[in-house]
Amino acid sequence: MQVWILAAILMGAVVTAGAAFAAEEKLPSTWVVTDFGAVGDGTVDDTAAFQKAIDKAAEKGGAVLVPAGRFKLGGSLQVKPGVAVKGVGEAPMAIDPLIGSVLLATGGRDDEAASALFEMGHSSTVMGVTIWYPEQLPADIHPYPWTFHLSGFDNTVENVTLINSYNGIKVGPEPNVRHRIRSVYGCVLRRGLLVDNCTDIGRVENVQFHCHWWTAPSVGGDWKPVFDYMVANLEAFVFGKTDWEYAMNNFVFPAKIGWRFIKTDNGACNGQFTGNGADACETSVQVDEIQPMGLLITGGQFVAFTGKDPVEVRISDTCSGNVRFVNCAFWGPALHNAVVKGKGYVSFSDCYFSSDMKDAQDKPLLLFESGRVQVNNSTFATERPSIELGTGVAHAIVQGNNGVSGVRVIDNSGGKAIVANNESPPL
Repeated sequence: MQVWILAAILMGAVVTAGAAFAAEEKLPSTWVVTDFGAVGDGTVDDTAAFQKAIDKAAEKGGAVLVPAGRFKLGGSLQVKPGVAVKGVGEAPMAIDPLIGSVLLATGGRDDEAASALFEMGHSSTVMGVTIWYPEQLPADIHPYPWTFHLSGFDNTVENVTLINSYNGIKVGPEPNVRHRIRSVYGCVLRRGLLVDNCTDIGRVENVQFHCHWWTAPSVGGDWKPVFDYMVANLEAFVFGKTDWEYAMNNFVFPAKIGWRFIKTDNGACNGQFTGNGADACETSVQVDEIQPMGLLITGGQFVAFTGKDPVEVRISDTCSGNVRFVNCAFWGPALHNAVVKGKGYVSFSDCYFSSDMKDAQDKPLLLFESGRVQVNNSTFATERPSIELGTGVAHAIVQGNNGVSGVRVIDNSGGKAIVANNESPPL
C-alpha cells in the first residue's frame, strides 16, 4: 500500500510540473515591433517602439521581429542581454531594390562620439536588417556615430547590410569576449570594423566592404565620389587589443588602409587571418604594433594602386612583434609590395610578388629597412629588383625563391644576410 501511495504522489508531482512547464511554454518568446507602435513608413520615428519591444523581450530573453518595411530610427537602441533583433533577411541584400527590413538611421549626425544605433551588451544579437543613412549624401559626407557598438560577452551581428555607414562596427574598448561578426556586407566610409580589448577569441567571417552598395539611385548613390572618399579616408579592418582573433574570408574595395593593426591603451593583437583581401588601397596591410607571438596571414590577396604612395604592406618602425605572410599574393601598380621597418620579425613564405607601376621600375618589390626578415620559396614576377636589404636590417634569410629574371637582391646589410638557392632563368 505504501508503495502505491508513493507512486501516486510522484505521478502527481510529475503532472503538476508538466502542466507548469506547458503553461510556461505558452508565454511568448517573440515580439513584433509593430505591436509596440512601430509604423515602418520611413517618416514616423520608430525608435521608442523598437526600444519598448526590446525591453519586453529582455524580461525573459527572446526575439524582437522587424517585418519588411522602412523604419525610421532617430535615436539609439539598447539591445539588452538575451535579446535578438531579427529582420526578415536570411542573407545580406543587394543595393536595389531596397526591400526587406530597412532601418533609416538619422541620429548622431556630425557627432561620432554619440551613442551607436545599436548598443549591444552581453548575449545580444542583431541580424537580417539593412541599414541606410538617408540624410548622408555622396557629395556632402558628414560624420556619424558607429552603427554597432559591442561590449560584454558573446554578442553577434549577422546577415546585415550597410548601405552607407560612416563608422560600421566597433567592439570595445570596454571588456569583451567572443564577438561573432558574420556575413556583413556594405559600404563604410571612415571605419569599417574596430576591435579592441577582446580577451577571448573573437571571430570575423565573410565581411565585405565595398563602395558598390552606395551607388544605386534608390539610395541616392554615386560611384565616383563614394570611391574617392573611401580611398582618402577609410580604414576598413582595424585591430587593437585582441587575443587569438580569427578572421576569415573578408574583403574591402577601396580603402586608404585595408587592414590595420595598432596598439591601444589595452594592448595589441595576435591572431590568424585567412583568405582575406584588400583591393584598390593605398596601403593594403599596415602593422603598427602586434603582440610578440604575432600575426599569421595566410591565403591573402592584396592590391595597392590608389593614393600618392601605394604599397601593399607597411610594417611601421614601432612594430616589435612577429608578422608572417604565407601563400599570399601581392600585385597591382604599387611603388613597393612591402616596406618593412621596426625591430620585429617579418617573413614571407610561398608568396607571389608583382608590380607594373611604370615609373618605379628601379624600385625593389620588397624594401627592408630594418628588423629581422625571411623570404622563402616565393615568386617574383617582374623585371624590377626583387629585394633590397637596408643598413638597419639585423638579420635576413633569402632562399629558395624564383623570378622572371632571377631574384635580384640589393644587399646593404653589411654581411648580415644569408642569400642562397635563388633561381635564375637558364641562359
